[in-house]
Order: sequence, then C-alpha cells, then structure tokens
Amino acid sequence: MADEPLELGEISFSDWYAHTDKMAEVGFLTIARRLPALVGQAMRMAWRASPRDTAATVGFNLAGGVCTAFGLLATTGVLEALFREGPTPDRVRAALPSLALVAGAAALRTVVQAAAGWAQSRLDPQVSRLTEERLYGLTSRVPLMAYDDPDFHDAMERARMRGVAMADVVVMTAIDVMTAFIGIAAVAGVLGILHPSLLPLLVLAVLPDAWAAVRSARMRYSSMYALIPARRRKWIIAELLADRSPAAEVRSFTMRGFLLRMYDAVARAEQEVLLRLAKRQTLAKIVGEALGGIGTGLVYLTLGLLLAFGALPLAVAGTAVLAIRQGQMSLSNLMYATNRLYEEGLYFTDFLDFCADAERRIADPRPTPAPRSFDEIRADDVTFSYPGSDNPALRGVSVRVGKGEVIAFVGENGSGKTTLAKILSGLYEPDGGTVSWDGLDVREVAPEELRLATAVIAQDHTRWPLTARYNITMGTDKGEPALVAAAEVAGADEVIAELPYGYSTLLDRRFKDGQELSGGQWQRIAVARGFHRDAPLLICDEPTAALDARAEHALFERIRRHSDGRTVLLITHRLASVRYADRIYVLDHGKVVEEGTHDHLMAEEGLYADLYNLQAQAYR
Repeated sequence: MADEPLELGEISFSDWYAHTDKMAEVGFLTIARRLPALVGQAMRMAWRASPRDTAATVGFNLAGGVCTAFGLLATTGVLEALFREGPTPDRVRAALPSLALVAGAAALRTVVQAAAGWAQSRLDPQVSRLTEERLYGLTSRVPLMAYDDPDFHDAMERARMRGVAMADVVVMTAIDVMTAFIGIAAVAGVLGILHPSLLPLLVLAVLPDAWAAVRSARMRYSSMYALIPARRRKWIIAELLADRSPAAEVRSFTMRGFLLRMYDAVARAEQEVLLRLAKRQTLAKIVGEALGGIGTGLVYLTLGLLLAFGALPLAVAGTAVLAIRQGQMSLSNLMYATNRLYEEGLYFTDFLDFCADAERRIADPRPTPAPRSFDEIRADDVTFSYPGSDNPALRGVSVRVGKGEVIAFVGENGSGKTTLAKILSGLYEPDGGTVSWDGLDVREVAPEELRLATAVIAQDHTRWPLTARYNITMGTDKGEPALVAAAEVAGADEVIAELPYGYSTLLDRRFKDGQELSGGQWQRIAVARGFHRDAPLLICDEPTAALDARAEHALFERIRRHSDGRTVLLITHRLASVRYADRIYVLDHGKVVEEGTHDHLMAEEGLYADLYNLQAQAYR
C-alpha cells in the first residue's frame, strides 16, 4: 500500500486564495490606479477605530519626512565646511554647527519614528477589534434566511476567513505607503532645492530597483497562485490529522500512515515550487542590482560632469548622493508596500462588500412593540421558498395555535414541519400570506422582540463550549431557583449531579477540566434551556431524538405536566407522543393535508393513520 498512487484531485480550491489570480494578471499601473481608493478606505477605517492614534501616526510620519529633508540640507553645510580651503582643524570647527544640526535632525527623526511606531502599534488592535465587532454584529443580526443563501454564505466565509483579518494589515500597509511617499517627496524636495537638474538623477537611480521589486513581487504572487491546490490539500489533511472530530476514526481505521503519506506528497510539491521561486527571485535580484549599478554609475557620471563644468559645488554633489540613496530606500519600501496593499486590499474589499450586503438585508426599525403573550397565533395561506430552490417549502398553509394548547406538526421528512414552526416564531418571514399574533402581523414588529416570547428545544441543538450553567441560562440572570427548577423539569439535574464542578463545569473536553456529555445528556441540557426561557410559546422540534425509550416517555410526561399554561408546538416523527395533542396538523410536500385530534385522524384512515400504523407494527 505504501507505493499505491495517491488520488488528490478531488480536493477543491480554497476561497482563501480567491484573488491571487488577479494579482498574477495585473501590472504595476493597475495597482497604482487603485492605490488612492485603497488608502482612502484604510484611513477611514483607522479614523473610526481611533482618530487620535490615526492622526498621531500620520503626523509623526510627516514629521519624520521633514526631519529627513532637514538633515539632508544640513549635510550640505557640513560638506561645504569640510571641502573649503584652510587648515583641517578650522574646517572641522566650521562644520560643527551644521554637524550639530544633522545630529539633531537624526535624533529627532529617531524619536518621531518611534512615536509613529508606538501610535501605529496602538492603532492595529483597535482596527482589528472594530472590524471583528462590525462583522459579527452583522452576522448575528441578518435574517436567518441569509444563511440559506449560498451567495451570502460564500461572501461571509471570505470575509471571515481573510477579509476581517486583513483590516489591520491594510491600514498598516497604507500607512507604510504614505510613509514611503513622504520619504520620496522629502528627497525630491531636497534635490530640487540643491539643483533642479538633480531631480532626473533620482528617477535614473531608482528605476532599476523599482523594476526588480515589481518583478520579484509578480513572481511571488504567481507562485502563490500555483500553490493554491497544494496548500488547500495540506490544510485539509492537517485538519484530519490534528482535529478532534475525526481523531477516533483516524485511529479506528489506522489512517495515520496513509494521511502522512498524502501530507508528505503535497508538502514536497509545495517545496519544489518554493525552491524554484527562490532561484528565480535571486536571478531577478542579481539583474536588478546589475542594472542598479549601471544606473548608479550614470548618476555618478552625471554628477562628475556637473562638477567638471562648475554647475554643481562639490558639497552639493555629496548631499545629492546621500539623498539619492535615501530615495532608493524609500522607493523599495514603496514597491513592497504597494504590492502588498493591493493584494490584501482585495480581501479587505470582500469584507467591506459583505458588510454592505448584510446591512441591506437587515430590516428597517419597526416601532410596533411585540406581544409578550398571546391568545392565538394564526398562519393564513402562507407560502415560503428557500433561496435558490425551485420547489416551495410551504404552499398555502393555514394553521391556528391557541393559548395553552399542545399542537403537533407531523409528516415525513421534507414536508415543511420545521419551516412552518420557524415562520410562526418569527425566524423566517413568509413569501406570501400572513402570520399574526392576536391579529398583529409579525412583519410589523422587531424580530428580536418577538423571539423573546419563544423558546425552542431543537434536535440539532448547539453544544455550547460554556459551563453547564450558561448552557441552560444562555446568559440570562433569573437566579438560582429558576435554574434549578428548569434542570429538574428536564431531568438535567441528574446530569449536573455527576459533573465534577456541578453547574460550573465547562462542557467541552478541549479545555482544561472540561467534560463531555453523551447525546442523551446533551438533549436534557437543551430541554432545560427551553424551560428556563419561560416563554409563552414552547417549540419542541424532535426533542427526544437522542433519548432512550424510558427517558423519552419521562420527558413527554414532564412537558405535559409542567407546561403551566404555555403553548407547546410539538414536531416529531414518533407519533405515539402526539396522541394527547389538542390538535394535529399533518403536512405533506409543504401542504396541510389533514388536521384534527388523534382519534379523528385515525378514523379518517388517511396519511396520519398510515404512518401511525406503520410505526405501531414494529412493536406488535
């Protein structure tokens, strides 16, 4: 088996590299045209995060550029004093004032650069916090329907996986671009003051470095694009080797050796690409440095001609050399920062586009207060379709739920039971028809307020990596008696009693002192969560799926005994549990095909009776 060819082609590309192909295709002019917009977006984000630190970062960088220019100009005075005729001690003494100015400018530049770095280090975490809060504030507010839209889900994953992480990088890189521009502008200003003819020398000196920087960056991005499949595969295989979920099966099926072979094959392929990239970048660097040497030689030749013809004093020529070298350094920084800003800016734009789309999906404020209780909930001629689906999930459904009643929705998989329950509780809004609580259309009230009147016990409940207490209370503070009462009703008190720290036990084995529960134990915690909500409408969606027969019977007895005037909406495939429901609605392919009590529906000998008898036969 060790020599068996590995099939890796079934592993798909990653959204993480969604924009790398754009970087491989564009030139520097394209990047330069988009640069002002990217810098503007980044600086607006930084200003919202912290106006003070943003202003300080920009201000200190500007001050650093002024110090650079002043230091270069002061260097001219030093060189003029040293190059004049006379005894060396006299020339040194004459150069001391200018030398002091150079030293002072250098010291001040060091201070302001340190201050700029300090302000930027303060700004970065604030930008990260702002973008994360904005992202997750929107993802938790958008209608639940958005999560059923594949386009929204893909955009959210791109924004989460890299877009939000790039916000502080984009801000930092935008500041680096501005700093490099300031450095180049300072050098250009100095050369213009010294002699107008020196400005073309700056361009001549920096063009080779610019070419080498752009060439190297394009090779790097092209290589990263080529590595998309390999890195995606490495990530997937690494998850299989290191994640908790597949850990048991990796060991049960002795997959370790096979997965390590796959990982090694992909890692070697990635290594070959990176080694070729290193070789090509080294060649580009050598060519760039060679061209740079030619450019520098031309600079010195031009300066020599200017000196020979008396067009330029020797001191000014010396300052020009220093200024040009400073300009080369600033341009190299600019090339690197610009390329990086463009790449990361694409992912940052994903984040901004996602936020704009999410904000459009959020409904406008609804001033009508939501009811805290009800006498009747009605759905009249409700239709509903999931995004991208050609078949409606509900077709002209009408149901009535009275206060204090136990209502059951039954039917085969895909009949629309859970969808209808979500519409009645305000999680979804119908495409057509109306849902009303005591005559008030739920479209007129804020969904968050309506949900306060609803509690849900779901089959696919979340196993929160929190303490047992918070898994039941969900962050509400109703006191210890309410917590204990809800746990007792659900039978979760027996689960809590076996935990080492009681309600303070962390229910996640990935953390120190964390504990894991069985499926049935988790189900009891979820039931306690629903009772602790103490809402007038209690939706039980397959609440006993993970329970054994004895626990299932006990739970339904508790629900009937402790409903205390609550309205219970029961969704289940176990029809023996709905015999005592006040009314049963039978759904089939999105329509209500039967309704009535258990006895009435059995007498009708329709779909309900057929399903009930099929289940009953297994126990005869």
